[in-house]
Amino acid sequence: MSSSPTPSAVKAYLLDLQDRIVQALEAVDGAPFLRDAWERPEGGGGISRLTEDSTVLERGGVNFSHVMGAKLPPSAAAARPDLGGQPWEAMGVSLVLHPRNPYAPTVHMNVRFFTTTTADGTPAWWMGGGMDLTPYYADADDVRHFHQSCQDALAPFGEELHPRFKRWCDEYFYLKHRQEARGVGGIFFDDFHALGFEDSFAMLRSVGDSFIGAYLPLLEKRKDTPYGERERDFQAYRRGRYVEFNLVFDRGTLFGLQSGGRTEAILMSMPPIVKWRYNWQPQPGSPEAALYSDFLPHRDWLTT
Repeated sequence: MSSSPTPSAVKAYLLDLQDRIVQALEAVDGAPFLRDAWERPEGGGGISRLTEDSTVLERGGVNFSHVMGAKLPPSAAAARPDLGGQPWEAMGVSLVLHPRNPYAPTVHMNVRFFTTTTADGTPAWWMGGGMDLTPYYADADDVRHFHQSCQDALAPFGEELHPRFKRWCDEYFYLKHRQEARGVGGIFFDDFHALGFEDSFAMLRSVGDSFIGAYLPLLEKRKDTPYGERERDFQAYRRGRYVEFNLVFDRGTLFGLQSGGRTEAILMSMPPIVKWRYNWQPQPGSPEAALYSDFLPHRDWLTT
């Protein structure tokens, strides 16, 4: 079995994944996604699929990109300094969905493939991606369903992968300056090539293919839950944490900006309505306080 990378197969899969996810979301949302194809002067381009201010999704973006360059940006070479400044090629699908209803969680997912060479010309490649859930008024059954979907996607490739990628997600999506998690986690992996190309690509496909089943049932179940200004206000406040993480810590955002990517596509992850308050604290015993006490602390959702 060959483990030589075939970027064309990865690209074909990613374009199909983008189409399938958009079609599934359009069926739930009832509104078509805008399609915006773009080219990058330094090489490559992509297709942005976006909806704003629709009935279910206040903002949702499902982006495909395939870009290349002459010198690898620092954000991509942080773990491999021997690759710094080398020619590179990257492709992926990245999505962020911000539902209008505060009882429906925000979600992020991406799958990506990266290839370059070492200074002596040796080929180097890896996969990355994952998905994570960011609820405002969380439900334990919803969170367990999401985590179970992540575990099921990884199970065929080794029982050690889910606990490893789950822990990696908890550590990555953590706001150090707030000392709190962004959400309830999921899975995250990067620089992954341990299974060889064919099996690593199969794992990537399993993660990407599992997204619709992991998230859409939660969106369909929560999108019509009654809510008022209190819930919308708390949603806007917590969305501020999303912005803080994406602008301060997110490697994908940094890579996109450092590599001369398309700013509109990179920042489509930002929520449309956000609020910040000075030293705000939830009332003890309130539904808002439950997010902090019962859901944001890291835990194993599949055994507790």
